[in-house]
Amino acid sequence: MKSLPFRLVKDRLLESPAGRPFSLDLYTPSEPASCPLIIFAHGFKGFKDWGQWHLIAEAFAMKGFAFLKFNFSHNGVTPENPQEFADLEAFGNNNFSKELQDLEALMSALHDAPDWLPASVDLSRIALIGHSRGGALAILFAAAEKRIKALVTWAAVSGVRFLEKRVPWLEQWKQTGVIFIPNARTNQEMPLYYQLFEDYQQHGARYKTESQLPHVHCPMLVVHGTADPGVPATHAEQLISWKPEAQLALIEGADHVFGGGHPFEGDKLPLHSEELVSFTVAFLGKK
Repeated sequence: MKSLPFRLVKDRLLESPAGRPFSLDLYTPSEPASCPLIIFAHGFKGFKDWGQWHLIAEAFAMKGFAFLKFNFSHNGVTPENPQEFADLEAFGNNNFSKELQDLEALMSALHDAPDWLPASVDLSRIALIGHSRGGALAILFAAAEKRIKALVTWAAVSGVRFLEKRVPWLEQWKQTGVIFIPNARTNQEMPLYYQLFEDYQQHGARYKTESQLPHVHCPMLVVHGTADPGVPATHAEQLISWKPEAQLALIEGADHVFGGGHPFEGDKLPLHSEELVSFTVAFLGKK
C-alpha cells in the first residue's frame, strides 16, 4: 500500500464548554521537522468535511504546515453523521459565544500536549484561518488571543451586523422565538433560535469587527474572490479599510468557495483553490 505524503489524525473528539463533543482532523508533514500550525474555522452552514477542504489541508501539509480543521460544536453535524445536518436543534442553538468558546477549548487542548499532537507541531507559530462567517469569528478571536501569530480570512463577511438591519424580521423572530432558513443543498429548513440575537446584543462591541481589528496585532491577510455572489469583494475592501496594514489578495473570477462544492468528487484542487493555497502559503511563509 502506497504511503501518504502526509500524516493524518482523523475525527479526534474534544468536548466543548457547552458539553457537546466536536471533532477535528490534523494533517502534518510526513517528515518530522518542526512545522507551524494552521487552525481552520469553517463558516455558516459549513463543516470540516465539506467539499475540498481535505484537499486544501493536504496541500498545506505537503508544503510544510500542520493543518487542523474542526467542527464547531453546534454546527449541526454530529460525530456519527459528520457530513449531514443531523442535529438541527444544535444548529438552532448555536451562537457567537459558543463558537469563540470552542476555539478557546481547542487552544487549551493543544497546549495541554495531547498524545495525538506530534512533537513537530510548533505551537509558538499558530496561524488562524476563517472562511466566510468563520473569517469574522477568526478576527474576533485573534483580537483577544495573543498566541495567534498570523490571521487569514478567506471570503470573509466583514462582520455580523446583518442582524441589526431587518427590524420587521427581528420583531417576528422575537415573537416566534425561531426563524427558519432554507438550505438549498439539502432542502432542509434550518432553525435559528432568538437566543442568537440575544447573545449578539449582550456582547455589543465584542462582536463588531471594526472595533476589534485594531486589537489584532499579528500580520493579517484578506483573500477574496472577485466573483463571489454571496459575500461580494466589497467585504474584503471594508476589512482593509479598518485594518490598512493588512494584505489584500483578490482572486480574479473566484466564487465564495473558490471553485469547490459539496460533495466534491475530484482528487485535484480547483484552480481558484490552488491560487488560494498559494497566496496563503506565500503570506505565512514570511512569518
